[in-house]
Amino acid sequence: MNDHEFILNKAVQGGRLTYEEGVVLMASPDLLSLGRAADLVRRRVNPGDLVTFIVDRNINYTNVCSCCCRFCAFYRREDDPDAYIISKEDLFQKIEETLAADGTAVMIQGGLHPKLGLDYYLELISSIKERYHIHIHSFSPPEVAYMAQTSGLSLREVLLKLQEAGLDSLPGGGAEILVNRVRRIVSPNKLSWEQWMAVMAEAHQIGLKTTATMVFGHVETYAERVLHMIRVREQQDRTGGFTAFIPWSYQPGNTALGGDTATGVDYLKTLALARLMLDNIPNIQTSWVTQGARLAQVALAFGANDFGSAMLEENVVRAAGVNYRVPVTEIVHCIQASGFTAAQRNTGYRVLKKFPPS
Repeated sequence: MNDHEFILNKAVQGGRLTYEEGVVLMASPDLLSLGRAADLVRRRVNPGDLVTFIVDRNINYTNVCSCCCRFCAFYRREDDPDAYIISKEDLFQKIEETLAADGTAVMIQGGLHPKLGLDYYLELISSIKERYHIHIHSFSPPEVAYMAQTSGLSLREVLLKLQEAGLDSLPGGGAEILVNRVRRIVSPNKLSWEQWMAVMAEAHQIGLKTTATMVFGHVETYAERVLHMIRVREQQDRTGGFTAFIPWSYQPGNTALGGDTATGVDYLKTLALARLMLDNIPNIQTSWVTQGARLAQVALAFGANDFGSAMLEENVVRAAGVNYRVPVTEIVHCIQASGFTAAQRNTGYRVLKKFPPS
C-alpha cells in the first residue's frame, strides 16, 4: 500500500488526516480514488440516500464597498452611477416573492458602505421580523467586523445586538483563503484570517450557527487550501458552530485580479478533500452557482450531500459573468438522477419536504 492509499484508507476508517496528509492528497493526480474515499465518508457521516437543498434568496442591500477586493466584480464606489442602497419597498417585495416561492430564508449581504452605521443594520433586521416569518441568515464576518469598527463596540456586543434584532445565523462569506499571504494579494483591505475567525468564534459562543466557505483557484497554493481546511476544522473543534462547508471556485470575469478559473477536476478534487479533512462538519455543499448543474451533480459522488440553494436571486457571481440558473425542479431532477432522494431543508438542515421519484 502506497502513501496515497494509506491516507485514503485512514480517512475512510474514520481517522483524522493531518495537514501533511492533506497536502499529499491535494497534489495527487488520482482523482477517482479520492472521490471514492470521499463518497464512502459522506455515506458514513450522512447515512441514507437524502441529498438536501434550500429555497432562499440572496439579497444585496448595497453594492458600495470600501474593500475593493481584486477578485470581486460586484462592488462599486460610492460615486459610481450604478451604486445603490436597497429601498425598503424593494427589500420587502423580494422577501414576499421568496415566501411565495416556498422559500424559508434570506441571505442579506452587501459591501462595507462608509455611510451605513450599526443602527441601519439593526433596523433592517427588525423591520423584516416585524412583518415576516422568515429565517435571516445574513452578514458575513467582514460586515460584522466593520460594524464593530465603526460603532466602537466589541464583536460580541455587535452580534448580541444583531441577534436581539432578529438575526438567526451568519453566512461564511469573506473567508476566501484563510491565509494572510493570499489575502494581502486578493483582498488587501479586508480583515485578516484571524479576524474572520474571531467573528465566527463569537457568533458560535452566543448561539448563532454559521457556515464556512472557501474561494479557491486564484493565487493560493494547494498547501494553502489544506491549511484553510485545517483552520476551519480547529475552530469547529472549539465551538461546533459550523453547519456546513461550501467551497467554490474563483470566477475571474470583470475582476481586477483576472486569471483563469479552476477546472472541473480541480473543483471535484478540492470538494472531495474537504469531505476527508473536515471530519467534524457534517454537511459539504456543492456549488452549482459557479460550476453549473451537471458538475454539481457529479459532486454528489465526490463527497457532497447538499445541493445548496435554489437561490431565487444571486448577484455577486453573476457580476463576474457566470449566470447559471437552476430552478427547484431541475435541482430535484439532478438529485434523483444521481440515485438519491431529494429533500428541501431549512437553514439548520432540518428536512421540510421529501420529493418522491416521479
